Amino acid sequence: MSVTPAEAGQVFVNPAAYADPEFFHRACAVLRRDDPIHLVEHPDFAPFHVITKHADVLEIELHNKEWENAPRPVIANLEADRRRQEQGDLLRTLIHMDDPDHRTYRGLTAEWFLPKNLAKLEARLAELATHSAQRMVELGGRCDFARDIAMQYPLQVILSILGLPETDYPRMLKLTQELFGSADPELSRGVSMEDLIAVIQDFFAYFSELTEARKAQPTDDLASVIANATVDGAPIGLMEQISYYVIVATAGHDTTASAMAGGLQALIEHPDQLARLQADPSLLPSAVDEMIRWVTPVKHFMRNATTEYTLRGHTFRPGDAVLLSYPSANRDEEVFTDPFSFDVGRSPNKHLAFGFGVHYCLGAMLARMEIKALLAEILPRLHHIELAGEPAEMQTLFVGGLKRLPISYEMV
Repeated sequence: MSVTPAEAGQVFVNPAAYADPEFFHRACAVLRRDDPIHLVEHPDFAPFHVITKHADVLEIELHNKEWENAPRPVIANLEADRRRQEQGDLLRTLIHMDDPDHRTYRGLTAEWFLPKNLAKLEARLAELATHSAQRMVELGGRCDFARDIAMQYPLQVILSILGLPETDYPRMLKLTQELFGSADPELSRGVSMEDLIAVIQDFFAYFSELTEARKAQPTDDLASVIANATVDGAPIGLMEQISYYVIVATAGHDTTASAMAGGLQALIEHPDQLARLQADPSLLPSAVDEMIRWVTPVKHFMRNATTEYTLRGHTFRPGDAVLLSYPSANRDEEVFTDPFSFDVGRSPNKHLAFGFGVHYCLGAMLARMEIKALLAEILPRLHHIELAGEPAEMQTLFVGGLKRLPISYEMV
């Protein structure tokens, strides 16, 4: 069934559309071909243009002074816009900030994510990957890979970096799903704005206690860095502090979990690529990036024009908002050869799943390391694997991936 550009544009304000990847990508292909800078209008949202071409997303990312995150870094409906204007943002994370604040606050933890420091985690990642593979064996050849493995492994990694006790991991997983899954009836606490505010208040309560503990008794974890961070000699504000914890604890595991689960589904559905990867482990680095491109867990960021700007013949005015569609950019026919083919050896792979420019994902290298470690442990032990039920994607407008991936398998 054909889709018009007007119909295609509505996928960006419909959480259920992201849960139907085939339809979503068909809609994006229509826009890339017929209307790559498309005006989206909907009674519940302020108008915005969706940017669907790789080159255009890249250009806007590289012009961060002309295109700022504030005041709306992610899509929000009119009710949320009104609340923000009246009461301010619920959070103030790195994605809410522009320079100079963004550069300053990013610098507070940047050293933790340098290659020399992440290299120290390799033994721990391998240990957790071995535990995950053994867990699959213990589950007796059937599991929900999304819930039982993919959601657990990166959660253990990022929360151990923060220094949180393992007894708190289930609580963090639930709060993360309620935050990013607020548009999904299965995952959300409720459908109202008050329900979302309650989730964020729970984060604030938890991390406020953590801050006080780390101020009183600092340790060598990332939570202590955030708790005792200063800017210009003064402690950072509580809003910025709690928001920092939230973005590290949630985005730090949820996006990686989505890439792991979606990547395994892609291998199951492309058995030739699975066999190729098992036969040639040197392809692991390129396979990891192909999985990340294929899934693209972060669906968008918004940018807001600060000045008049012309792109692809369209002139934007100050205050105009655009949605950068990363899944669409990552299937752009002008950039990727055969973009709808899953290719574990794809090179070059100029995907934009981690963004680009000053807002490039702080944890990109860690995410790649985690996925590589898990695959390196599982694939040599995997004799057979297939779907054991219908996979299910999360309904979302911002971040998401598989919430269920039932599989059956034989492992040693």
